[in-house]
Amino acid sequence: MNDSLHAFDFERRFDERVALEWFQQNWGTAFALSGVYALLIHLGRLFMRHRPKLDLRTPLMLWSLSLAIFSVAGAMRTGWYMFSVVTTHGFRQSVCDTAFYSAPVSKIWACAFALSKAPELGDTVFIVLRKQRLIFLHWYHHITVLLYSWYSYKDHVAGGGWFMTINYTVHAFMYSYYTARAAGARVPRPFAMLITGMQIAQMLAGLSVLGLVFSWKHPIHCVSTMNNIVLGSLMYLSYLLLFSAFFYRAYLKPTGDKTDKRE
Repeated sequence: MNDSLHAFDFERRFDERVALEWFQQNWGTAFALSGVYALLIHLGRLFMRHRPKLDLRTPLMLWSLSLAIFSVAGAMRTGWYMFSVVTTHGFRQSVCDTAFYSAPVSKIWACAFALSKAPELGDTVFIVLRKQRLIFLHWYHHITVLLYSWYSYKDHVAGGGWFMTINYTVHAFMYSYYTARAAGARVPRPFAMLITGMQIAQMLAGLSVLGLVFSWKHPIHCVSTMNNIVLGSLMYLSYLLLFSAFFYRAYLKPTGDKTDKRE
């Protein structure tokens, strides 16, 4: 497989070695970002407590649209790479693959994925300023995804190609839905259910990939660490439980709050 034949110039020119060095030296910054994020959430809610909610429909639409476009592009490019690996080398190699982080087609999207988890924290700004209900799943998910993404990128662990491709794909649908909602479109309720269902499926896929990485773990052919596998499994399991509980409360429970969640 010659990925360079399918790479755009900006993808090919991206220096993944500089990105790797930066993450290895600065991945702990994710903890500081998470702390600042939690503090700003608290201060923001205090600030808005006795103030009317803000009408941020246009900024929210533009924010969601930008993330939707980014996610669609990421899903298409990483998806093309993963499809090429599966069809050329088989499913096992796609799970154990670490060339995802350095291949011409996917290397910039792998780095962009990890970095994007920081600006995605901005989702919560709209919830706070619009005085919407902020659930535990929302901020817990944002923080842990940021920490795990940066932690995993610095080690270039196996399974990353599947994690990122699936997440890009789910976010492409999710942020497109948020864009339509912010624009005032009447989106059928089943579409919201579909997105949450996709999120649940994503967590099952993540657990499955980590299980396969554990089974096939090898210092050369399937590189990962037990710390990464354990932490990733705990993270995906907690998401599976939380998203499943949310799905039940929002769409199946006869009574109760049916408010849509912004991830």
